[in-house]
Amino acid sequence: MEFSIKKEVLLKGLSRIQSIVEKRTTIPILSNVLIEGEEEKIFLTATDLEVGMKANYPASVKTPGKIALSAKKLYEIVRELPEKDICFKVLENFRMEIQCEKAVFKLAGLSPEQFPKFPEVERDSSFPIDGPNLKRMLEHTSFSMSSDDSKYNLNGIFFHSLKEEERTCLCLVATDGHRLALAKSLADIPDIEQLKKGVIFPRKGVMELRKIIEEAETDLILGFSDNNAALMANEATLIIRLVDGEFPEYQKVIPAVSEPSAIVPREDFLRLVRRVSTLASEKSRGVKISFFPGSMEVVSSNPEFGEARETMDLEYEGEETSIGFNARYLLDILNSQECEKIRFQMKDNLSPGLITPFENQDCLAVVMPMRL
Repeated sequence: MEFSIKKEVLLKGLSRIQSIVEKRTTIPILSNVLIEGEEEKIFLTATDLEVGMKANYPASVKTPGKIALSAKKLYEIVRELPEKDICFKVLENFRMEIQCEKAVFKLAGLSPEQFPKFPEVERDSSFPIDGPNLKRMLEHTSFSMSSDDSKYNLNGIFFHSLKEEERTCLCLVATDGHRLALAKSLADIPDIEQLKKGVIFPRKGVMELRKIIEEAETDLILGFSDNNAALMANEATLIIRLVDGEFPEYQKVIPAVSEPSAIVPREDFLRLVRRVSTLASEKSRGVKISFFPGSMEVVSSNPEFGEARETMDLEYEGEETSIGFNARYLLDILNSQECEKIRFQMKDNLSPGLITPFENQDCLAVVMPMRL
């Protein structure tokens, strides 16, 4: 194989895959990037068997072929080269000669036959999806993913389709057992069995999903094949191996609360909780929220440092109620919203709190109470 490519084009492609390639060396081939040259483009493929990416970039290919090279070392070499075209030529024993002006490198590679096969996604199990809308849904839910490795079925986001009256929605749910976040949106989804049952995207897959959405300049295609999901954008395809586990019946966690509810200015509430929580216990991060007709009080205390207390006016006409929450969980929820006002509903001081945007019900968050 022999080809030349602009440095900025190749550097962009190599930088995109650095977070995907396997950092451990238990399977050496997984720390490599597969480079394939054909016609007027090259393909870069990387995978750690959980998340994989394949993208093509314009290049001048003199001789087609393929080789696997260390993704990290190749990135480090290309990053330091001058802003000129870089020439690549495969030598004997899977060695790659890299030349840019007067600089010449010879990098040892591996046989491309060792590289895992990249899964194919069938078009009939795919559908177009609005990138900015999917990004918004991920932002409304990803903060609730569990980071506990023992709860593997909670270490990601649950995607599923559901029917609401005459409309079809794509619904995303995440929970770590202490809080739950849900976001849904209208979507033109075909009859895909995996989505009807529901699938779990792993944490790393969600992070890579957000990156590719931010970079996308065209419509996205979301598809499924066996135990994989694929997001196709521009000239890149992201493959994510779905979590093999059952997601809990989240509907049972969402409290069926009704009025009274507190209507709270989101930004003011966010700043208030952030201020008061500076004196919360380092271990529990607990704050006590008390609702009174027309006002709310937030209190934190720490035997070592002291106490913080602040009140604010709001719309509330129910009975006096006090309830404790982890301040970090509240801040995560409030930061994920863009609305001016939120609706805060609670049944009693032992039941979960329900937080929704005041103007719509397309996303919600549930946070468990704590004793203070």
